[in-house]
Amino acid sequence: MLYRLLADVVLVAHLGFVLFVVAGGFLILRWPGMAWVQLPSAFWGLVVEWSGWICPLTPLENRLRAQGGAAGYAGGFVEHYLVPVLYPASLTRGVQVLLGATVLVINLIAYALAFARITASQRS
Repeated sequence: MLYRLLADVVLVAHLGFVLFVVAGGFLILRWPGMAWVQLPSAFWGLVVEWSGWICPLTPLENRLRAQGGAAGYAGGFVEHYLVPVLYPASLTRGVQVLLGATVLVINLIAYALAFARITASQRS
């Protein structure tokens, strides 16, 4: 029971991290110092997606599930939990590149808005 609970905690933390990677750049509009955490996180997300790696949280969750008597899953977090919701087909290399590009574009928009806000406040 404890291992299943820990696996669920890792799952929720993983989802939170993915959301932070994708949209956390918008937090800098309110808390500019957040960029020191969000930029490396977004970079990690891009590297994982574009390289085809599996995030270390996925094997951790699988190991905890197995120790708790449940079955793990093959592939990565995005492939197992997010892609089936967004795309009916299985994760392909092209989809991974597209997901990484989406992360990049969303973060570029967030940081461009923050830069524009800072520039506008300096002119006032």
